[in-house]
Amino acid sequence: MKSHVRTLQIAFTYIGTIVGAGFATGQEILRFFTRYGHWALLTIMLSSLLFIWLGTKMMVIARRIGADSYEDFNRHLFGEKAGSRISLFTLVILIGVNSIMLAGAGAIFQEHFGFPYQAGLLITLTGSFFLLKRGMSGIMQLNSLVVPLMLTLSLIIIFNTFGLPGAERFLFLQTDSSSFGAWMSPLLYTAFNLGMAQAVLVPLARHTGDEQSLVRGGILGGIGIGFMLLAAHFAMSSQMPGILQYEVPMGSIAFRLGSAVQLIYLLLIFLEIFSTFIANIYGVSVQLQQRLPIAPALVTPLLMLFCYLFSQFGFSSLLGVFYPIFGALAVVWVSMLLRAPLSPPPQGTEGKDKAKGITIVAVKPVIRGRK
Repeated sequence: MKSHVRTLQIAFTYIGTIVGAGFATGQEILRFFTRYGHWALLTIMLSSLLFIWLGTKMMVIARRIGADSYEDFNRHLFGEKAGSRISLFTLVILIGVNSIMLAGAGAIFQEHFGFPYQAGLLITLTGSFFLLKRGMSGIMQLNSLVVPLMLTLSLIIIFNTFGLPGAERFLFLQTDSSSFGAWMSPLLYTAFNLGMAQAVLVPLARHTGDEQSLVRGGILGGIGIGFMLLAAHFAMSSQMPGILQYEVPMGSIAFRLGSAVQLIYLLLIFLEIFSTFIANIYGVSVQLQQRLPIAPALVTPLLMLFCYLFSQFGFSSLLGVFYPIFGALAVVWVSMLLRAPLSPPPQGTEGKDKAKGITIVAVKPVIRGRK
């Protein structure tokens, strides 16, 4: 039973890390899949297979080499110098993304819940701080709540779409986009999201003693991501091309299903921002603790302070310059992950951190330059 629970926690954390606010609004799915018409069904299946294969492979490698942070993992893939530089650039991107997500959480509180913008930021930061004190256990528990809710909403949207006149349109939808662009999209989408998710998935793997649970969780998580991609594409295809005019295409669908579904949807957008924000802060904090000569207890509060300050300014324009560069880097990163051999299983002892309820494996890291 404990093994099955751990598998579900890993799967939910994987799904919750990939499925952020861009996914929930529908913009990511519309841009990477739905606009390619009848190709989208096949490319979603390809993306799901890549999430199953590469996400699981990344976590297994991270566990076997004893990587504490994504910098350790990148050093393993690229070598000491290149891996360190790539991790530093990833750090900048993650801090920028977190700042924008924090600003988005403040906007949701202001526009939909009637709170002042600054109050929304402070509520999000306070909740994040106390949850992060629980470490990886807190992240897994949060996703164990949020992800089933997301899956339930996906099912509601699917059942509602079945009754619409254009329900079968996802099979025959025409597109002017090239087939080359359609088949490149799942690779770019998977690469970008896994490049961002490594900040969470690497520490998650390090704190999982049972490799079989890790593998099963990775497979189940990839299937869950694919299901949610397909559910959103199915719903939005039935509304094409009119849905292209909406900034929040999935919101236009959810709002038609009544006030209860609308409230659940708004709550989900916030929870997805909240869970991704917490997960990224945790991953970045782990890396910064390796780099900065300050007390580990100060790293997370200082990082959250930086995100709060950046959320006050137009940081999104600067991130708009960095995003394409990170996207290209993510493709290279995934190419290296594809080529990376699986390290042999670690020779070590397993034990349990009773205080946190997390299985830990004592292994000798094989990362170059670390003792």
